[in-house]
Order: sequence, then C-alpha cells, then structure tokens
Amino acid sequence: MPAGTGLVVVFLLLSLAAPLVLYALVRSERDQRVETDRETAERLARRDTDDESRTR
Repeated sequence: MPAGTGLVVVFLLLSLAAPLVLYALVRSERDQRVETDRETAERLARRDTDDESRTR
C-alpha cells in the first residue's frame, strides 16, 4: 500500500506544479514581446499577405 500512497503524492505534486510552470512560461513570453504602434503593426501584418491575392 505505501507504493500506492507514493504514487498519489507524486501525482498531486505534478498536478500542482504543472499550472505554475505553464504560468511561468507564458509570463516570460509576455515580458519579451515587442510593442509597436498601429501604423507599424499594420505594415507588418500586410507583409504576411500576398499582394496578388488581395482584391481591392
């Protein structure tokens, strides 16, 4: 029975640690973002599209 108790303890520790690790990863990614103004963001977004496929 002690092996079952140990397994439950390990599972509980992992279930508590996983969200904290995920939060830390998301938080570190947010701190590395580059903020741009609207004009620059629009220009960068247009670079991702093919000009020939756009209709006006």
